[in-house]
Amino acid sequence: MGKPARLLGGPGQQGDVLRGAELIKGLEPGWVIADTAYDADHFHETIQKAGAESIVKPRPNRIEIRPFDKALYKQRNLVERFFSKLKHFRRVATRYDKLLANFMGFVTIAAIAITLR
Repeated sequence: MGKPARLLGGPGQQGDVLRGAELIKGLEPGWVIADTAYDADHFHETIQKAGAESIVKPRPNRIEIRPFDKALYKQRNLVERFFSKLKHFRRVATRYDKLLANFMGFVTIAAIAITLR
């Protein structure tokens, strides 16, 4: 946990939850841990179809509150720490590259460097 399984890039104005289904496609996770931004019915359905348990903290304004495992949710900090380490790479943090393909290439190199440490 805390190591990247898949990296996807997209337009900055697009919400992350719209690409969430692509991240778990083809994987067989036991559970999917995500923050409040991923609390959408369509994403929960995708997680269930993948045969995984959804560990997503519900939005405060949600009418139907879904239960989630708070102990497992605390493990999300490993992912947050990975993104923090990723931002130590100046070229990734400042996004000098205008083309998504070039930017994702450097993100991949940075992720490999972090994983090999």
